[in-house]
Amino acid sequence: MRCSVYGSHVLSMPLLARHFALMAGGRLPYGLRETFGKPAETKPAPDDMKVTTSPFAVTSIILSMGLLAVGNGLLFAYIPVKLAVEGFAPWVAGTMITALAAGGLAGCLFTGPLIRRVGHARVFASLAALVIPSVLLIALGAEPVLWCAARALYGFAMSGLFIVSQSWLNDACENDWRGRVIAIFYMTYVLSIGAGGFLLKFVSLDGPQGPLLGIFFVTLAILPVGLTRLRTPPPPEAVSVAIGAVWKISPVGLVGLLTVGGLTMLVQGFAPIYAAAEGYDKDEIALLLFLMQFGMIGVQFPLGAISDRTDRRYVLIAAALIVIASAAVAAQLSGTGLLWLIVVFAIWSGATESIYAVANAHANDRADPQYYVSLSSTLLVAWSVSGLVLPGLATALTQALGPQAFMYVAMAIAALYAGFVAYRVTRREPVPEADHEPYQPISAQLPHTAELEPLSAEGEPE
Repeated sequence: MRCSVYGSHVLSMPLLARHFALMAGGRLPYGLRETFGKPAETKPAPDDMKVTTSPFAVTSIILSMGLLAVGNGLLFAYIPVKLAVEGFAPWVAGTMITALAAGGLAGCLFTGPLIRRVGHARVFASLAALVIPSVLLIALGAEPVLWCAARALYGFAMSGLFIVSQSWLNDACENDWRGRVIAIFYMTYVLSIGAGGFLLKFVSLDGPQGPLLGIFFVTLAILPVGLTRLRTPPPPEAVSVAIGAVWKISPVGLVGLLTVGGLTMLVQGFAPIYAAAEGYDKDEIALLLFLMQFGMIGVQFPLGAISDRTDRRYVLIAAALIVIASAAVAAQLSGTGLLWLIVVFAIWSGATESIYAVANAHANDRADPQYYVSLSSTLLVAWSVSGLVLPGLATALTQALGPQAFMYVAMAIAALYAGFVAYRVTRREPVPEADHEPYQPISAQLPHTAELEPLSAEGEPE
């Protein structure tokens, strides 16, 4: 089956051809209703509430997630800097990343059942409401145990919000303009994270101004979705996870998601921790986080375009080698100045995004429609598990190896993945170039969703 690197995903925020949208209840292709069961019956909306879906109509969801991303980026910058100012060791900030990832994994597992129970709009509002107390706890002062609990709650809520919003977009968009909307969604989210990080430049660390500003953006984010006239999609009854079946479809895709979930959390989460440990002030860290996001444009777009014209596995090897080189250079940059740090981390971030997008596209290239739902949900779980395990490993090693520990972990994991992909090149023929769909950018910083078809628990088509 065909799928483009960016026609299947990312920081759009879906992760495989509108891939996790089905987990959250995206529109099912005709003929799948018998498989998933009939959605809960709803009363038809009054004539004055019915609207024709247009690209403009979905801006409420994009705007809400953009506002949430601003607050998210601000907290990513605020927490490590605040902890450094308070005298905590870098590994303490690392535990916050691990807690965030743990909450995100739980969100991936429980959001689907929540949506099936009460629908997209109520789940979105409820999860956004959970973000507020999780940020408020940060405002109470630098208490690491309390902050870990707060970040776990925050990760749970944000992961669920990603899935809700992406699946809602996939349902609302028509086929002829869905790809453009998803790409805009991902770009808006990523650049908003950068903008949020840059806001740290204007925030005082002496009081709760940073977390309170984050709460402000979260509160604003509830309004666009709360007032939207978009219909909510009918949720499916179940989604299966089948590791064995997905391994048979695309070992490179499955291992790629197991790799890139952790790599993403390492570079995005530990970059500000490392910068704070190196003595950079909050204004410099704010600029670092803002400019890092442009690595997606400078690296991911060229690699994605190349992957549509050749064996995607060669592009995956190249992206992994770029991660290794970037991390190796970063480990030698202590004391060389902020500019070089920005350049290296931006390239590193862009290469990581490329692995995510290309691995997803490669998996979709290999899959037949009857495997799509299981493929999507399994890859999402793989991404989430990796996002929990690798930051935890880096945090544990930080006490022994110092704040550069995450760089060594990234180099080791990227090297293992490059070697695995090179081995697979010798074991299986490439997907024909004619089966590659046009390029579309996606991001590893968001769980990905898609309109896909189901697989039984035994790994066989239903």
